[in-house]
Amino acid sequence: MLKDGDKAPDFKLKDKDGNTVSLSDFYGKKVVLYFYPKDNTSGCTRQALAFKEAYEKFESNDIVVIGISKDSEKSHQNFAAKYELPFILLSDPELIAIQAFGVWQEKRQCGKVSMGVVRSTFVIDEKGYIIKIFPKAKPDINATEVLEFLGR
Repeated sequence: MLKDGDKAPDFKLKDKDGNTVSLSDFYGKKVVLYFYPKDNTSGCTRQALAFKEAYEKFESNDIVVIGISKDSEKSHQNFAAKYELPFILLSDPELIAIQAFGVWQEKRQCGKVSMGVVRSTFVIDEKGYIIKIFPKAKPDINATEVLEFLGR
Protein backbone atom coordinates (compact mmCIF):
# COMPACT_ATOMS: atom_id res chain seq x y z
CA MET A 1 0.00 0.00 0.00
CA LEU A 2 1.03 3.58 -0.50
CA LYS A 3 2.08 5.76 2.43
CA ASP A 4 1.68 9.34 3.58
CA GLY A 5 3.77 11.70 1.43
CA ASP A 6 3.56 9.54 -1.72
CA LYS A 7 2.27 11.03 -4.95
CA ALA A 8 -1.22 9.60 -5.48
CA PRO A 9 -1.39 7.52 -8.66
CA ASP A 10 -3.44 9.23 -11.35
CA PHE A 11 -6.18 7.25 -13.07
CA LYS A 12 -8.99 7.60 -15.59
CA LEU A 13 -12.25 5.88 -14.62
CA LYS A 14 -15.91 6.22 -15.57
CA ASP A 15 -18.47 7.72 -13.21
CA LYS A 16 -22.04 6.49 -12.88
CA ASP A 17 -23.04 8.52 -15.96
CA GLY A 18 -20.23 7.24 -18.19
CA ASN A 19 -18.08 10.38 -17.92
CA THR A 20 -14.31 9.89 -17.68
CA VAL A 21 -12.87 11.24 -14.44
CA SER A 22 -9.17 11.56 -13.54
CA LEU A 23 -7.68 12.27 -10.16
CA SER A 24 -5.63 15.02 -11.83
CA ASP A 25 -8.91 16.78 -12.74
CA PHE A 26 -9.01 17.87 -9.10
CA TYR A 27 -5.50 19.26 -8.64
CA GLY A 28 -5.93 22.50 -6.70
CA LYS A 29 -8.47 20.90 -4.33
CA LYS A 30 -8.21 18.41 -1.51
CA VAL A 31 -9.69 15.02 -2.40
CA VAL A 32 -11.07 12.31 -0.15
CA LEU A 33 -10.77 9.08 -2.10
CA TYR A 34 -12.44 6.12 -0.49
CA PHE A 35 -12.33 2.56 -1.77
CA TYR A 36 -15.09 0.17 -0.79
CA PRO A 37 -15.94 -3.45 -1.63
CA LYS A 38 -19.48 -3.40 -3.09
CA ASP A 39 -22.54 -1.24 -3.68
CA ASN A 40 -25.65 -1.98 -1.59
CA THR A 41 -23.93 -4.09 1.05
CA SER A 42 -24.48 -3.13 4.67
CA GLY A 43 -21.03 -1.71 5.52
CA CYS A 44 -20.63 0.04 2.18
CA THR A 45 -24.09 1.57 2.42
CA ARG A 46 -23.41 2.81 5.96
CA GLN A 47 -20.12 4.34 4.82
CA ALA A 48 -21.75 6.05 1.82
CA LEU A 49 -24.54 7.41 4.03
CA ALA A 50 -21.97 8.74 6.52
CA PHE A 51 -20.21 10.60 3.69
CA LYS A 52 -23.60 11.85 2.47
CA GLU A 53 -24.42 13.10 5.99
CA ALA A 54 -21.09 14.96 6.17
CA TYR A 55 -21.04 16.06 2.53
CA GLU A 56 -22.08 19.66 3.18
CA LYS A 57 -18.99 20.12 5.40
CA PHE A 58 -16.73 18.66 2.71
CA GLU A 59 -18.33 20.78 0.00
CA SER A 60 -18.24 24.02 2.01
CA ASN A 61 -14.49 23.47 2.49
CA ASP A 62 -13.98 22.80 -1.24
CA ILE A 63 -13.07 19.15 -0.62
CA VAL A 64 -13.99 16.60 -3.29
CA VAL A 65 -15.35 13.21 -2.17
CA ILE A 66 -14.92 10.23 -4.50
CA GLY A 67 -15.95 6.63 -3.85
CA ILE A 68 -14.43 3.81 -5.91
CA SER A 69 -15.41 0.16 -6.19
CA LYS A 70 -15.23 -2.45 -8.93
CA ASP A 71 -19.00 -2.27 -9.44
CA SER A 72 -20.37 -1.28 -12.85
CA GLU A 73 -21.49 2.21 -13.82
CA LYS A 74 -25.10 0.95 -13.79
CA SER A 75 -24.68 -0.44 -10.26
CA HIS A 76 -23.28 2.94 -9.14
CA GLN A 77 -26.16 4.73 -10.85
CA ASN A 78 -28.69 2.63 -8.94
CA PHE A 79 -26.78 2.92 -5.63
CA ALA A 80 -26.46 6.71 -5.93
CA ALA A 81 -30.13 7.12 -6.88
CA LYS A 82 -31.42 4.81 -4.14
CA TYR A 83 -29.57 6.73 -1.39
CA GLU A 84 -29.40 10.18 -3.07
CA LEU A 85 -25.61 10.22 -2.86
CA PRO A 86 -24.27 13.69 -3.77
CA PHE A 87 -20.63 12.75 -4.41
CA ILE A 88 -18.76 11.04 -7.26
CA LEU A 89 -18.78 7.25 -7.58
CA LEU A 90 -16.25 5.72 -9.96
CA SER A 91 -16.35 2.27 -11.51
CA ASP A 92 -13.08 0.29 -11.56
CA PRO A 93 -13.90 -3.20 -12.89
CA GLU A 94 -10.36 -3.64 -14.24
CA LEU A 95 -8.91 -2.72 -10.82
CA ILE A 96 -6.80 0.13 -12.25
CA ALA A 97 -6.98 2.50 -9.27
CA ILE A 98 -7.77 -0.29 -6.82
CA GLN A 99 -4.43 -1.98 -7.54
CA ALA A 100 -2.49 1.28 -7.97
CA PHE A 101 -3.53 2.32 -4.44
CA GLY A 102 -2.77 -1.16 -3.06
CA VAL A 103 -6.24 -1.91 -1.72
CA TRP A 104 -6.73 -5.19 -3.66
CA GLN A 105 -5.65 -7.63 -0.99
CA GLU A 106 -6.17 -11.08 0.40
CA LYS A 107 -9.21 -11.23 2.65
CA ARG A 108 -10.45 -13.95 4.98
CA GLN A 109 -14.13 -14.46 5.61
CA CYS A 110 -15.78 -17.47 7.21
CA GLY A 111 -12.59 -19.49 6.79
CA LYS A 112 -12.33 -18.70 3.07
CA VAL A 113 -9.46 -16.78 1.54
CA SER A 114 -10.12 -14.58 -1.47
CA MET A 115 -8.92 -11.37 -3.09
CA GLY A 116 -11.00 -8.23 -2.63
CA VAL A 117 -11.07 -4.53 -1.93
CA VAL A 118 -9.98 -3.62 1.59
CA ARG A 119 -12.01 -0.59 2.68
CA SER A 120 -9.48 2.26 2.74
CA THR A 121 -9.59 6.05 2.52
CA PHE A 122 -6.92 8.40 1.20
CA VAL A 123 -6.80 12.14 1.80
CA ILE A 124 -4.96 13.84 -1.05
CA ASP A 125 -3.70 17.42 -1.04
CA GLU A 126 -4.07 20.09 -3.72
CA LYS A 127 -0.87 18.96 -5.49
CA GLY A 128 -1.84 15.28 -5.63
CA TYR A 129 0.12 13.99 -2.63
CA ILE A 130 -1.31 11.64 -0.01
CA ILE A 131 -1.46 13.38 3.34
CA LYS A 132 -3.37 10.72 5.30
CA ILE A 133 -4.40 7.11 4.84
CA PHE A 134 -7.15 5.39 6.79
CA PRO A 135 -6.43 1.68 6.18
CA LYS A 136 -9.22 -0.74 7.02
CA ALA A 137 -11.56 2.23 7.48
CA LYS A 138 -14.59 1.70 9.68
CA PRO A 139 -17.77 2.47 7.71
CA ASP A 140 -19.68 4.28 10.45
CA ILE A 141 -16.93 6.69 11.56
CA ASN A 142 -14.73 7.10 8.48
CA ALA A 143 -16.29 10.38 7.25
CA THR A 144 -16.07 11.89 10.75
CA GLU A 145 -12.45 10.75 11.14
CA VAL A 146 -11.54 12.42 7.84
CA LEU A 147 -13.23 15.68 8.83
CA GLU A 148 -11.46 15.64 12.22
CA PHE A 149 -8.11 15.03 10.50
CA LEU A 150 -8.80 17.99 8.20
CA GLY A 151 -9.75 20.14 11.19
CA ARG A 152 -13.31 20.68 9.99
